[in-house]
Order: sequence, then C-alpha cells, then structure tokens
Amino acid sequence: MTGWIAIAGLGPGDDALMTPQVSQALSDATDLIGYAPYVRRVPDRPGLARHETDNREELHRARHALELAQAGHRVVVASSGDPGVFAMAAAVFEAIEAGPPDWRMLDVRVLPGITAMLAAAARIGAPLGHDFCAINLSDNLKPWDLIEHRLRLAVQADFAIALYNPRSKSRPQGFARCLSLLQQTCEAGRLLIFARAVSTPDENLRVVPLRDARPEMADMRTVVLIGSSATRLIERPGTPFVYTPRSAPV
Repeated sequence: MTGWIAIAGLGPGDDALMTPQVSQALSDATDLIGYAPYVRRVPDRPGLARHETDNREELHRARHALELAQAGHRVVVASSGDPGVFAMAAAVFEAIEAGPPDWRMLDVRVLPGITAMLAAAARIGAPLGHDFCAINLSDNLKPWDLIEHRLRLAVQADFAIALYNPRSKSRPQGFARCLSLLQQTCEAGRLLIFARAVSTPDENLRVVPLRDARPEMADMRTVVLIGSSATRLIERPGTPFVYTPRSAPV
C-alpha cells in the first residue's frame, strides 16, 4: 500500500470554511495526527486512527506522521487555519530535511486553509486591503529581541500587521510590551481589531483605538489586526467596517 501525508488546514473553526480538498483528504485518511483540540474538531469514523499530541510536540508529531506514511498509511496532519502559517507544514519539512533519505521520496501534500487573520479581516471589512505582514508574538522558538525588532520595522514600514499568539498564561507580558512599543511609535488613534475565536460560537470582535487597547483584551484564541496609518473606520449601527485603502498615501 502506498502511503501519503496531507498537511491540512482545517480553517478557523466553522466547518463551512474548510475547503473541499481538505474534507476529501480527511475522508480518505487512515490516520489523523495533530494537536489534540484540532484532532477533536474532526468527527470520528470507522477506519480512522486518531493520534492526539501536546501543543509543543511539533517535530515529534511530524516524525510520527512520516513514519506512518512510510509504512503505507494515508496520514492527515491537522493544523488550524492554514498549515503553512505558523503551523505544521514547516515542521514536517524540517523533519524531512533532517530525516532518512527515504522520507524525501514520500508523497507529501500541503492543503491550504483559511487563516485566522483572513477570517478576522473578512468579518470586519478589509483591514488587510493594502500591504501587510504577520508576526507571531510567541517567543518559544525565537527570542523576544527579534520579535521586537521585526515589530519596529513593520511599524516603520507602515504595514497593517496581524499578530498571532498575542498572550497566554505562560507569556502574559509579551503583548503588553508590544502595546507599549506601539504606543511609543504610532498615533494614539491607530485602529486595533481584537478578533477572538472567529467563525465559532465564541466569536467576539472589538475595534479600539490604540490609546484604549489593553493587554487583557487578547488571549491565545485572539488574532490582533493593527491598521496602518491609512486604515479607515466606517461607522454604522453594530459592528463598524474597517478597511485599508488600495492606494498608499503620498
């Protein structure tokens, strides 16, 4: 039996936002492996072996998936959002590069998904309508000095910015330091969008000017979108529209 690996993005939460390509891979798979909350998003069925792992076991998870595929299994490695955005695709390729030569011959497919930042942007309008970047605030795999350096350069370049993993119980200070940096370098009215658990029953959207932003507004289920200097707010009843114009100011 010929095995394969599909590194699949499950999307932000709503099953309607999962691509048909990913749904088909899940239907064909013999094994599903991933961080436990992501594996649990997929309904159980006969013939599907489920392998749940902890959040910080990416390389172990990747090696396990490659070993299963080499043995002839059809393996889906699950990520939320898109697997190539701060997720499992890079970990699998790291494992392939460092692993036995046979792993390079395996059928490995990356199946894209809708990221948290794109789902959040769509909910509020078009805040990423011009040049933007994404920064992961977790310092588990890179030093805080590098995060701060990249954030300063992104602000200097006047990108709209999507912040992933802003604040956790083990890292309560990182986002506070981020806000402090922004408050020192940006105008007080710069728009921030706190988008929590987008497309799930727990969804919450909040738009605030930088002057009113607080660290406790974000957690690990939140993506924070920071507007550029050109980002606009359109007032209306209920949730406003936020967008960044397609043309840059002269």
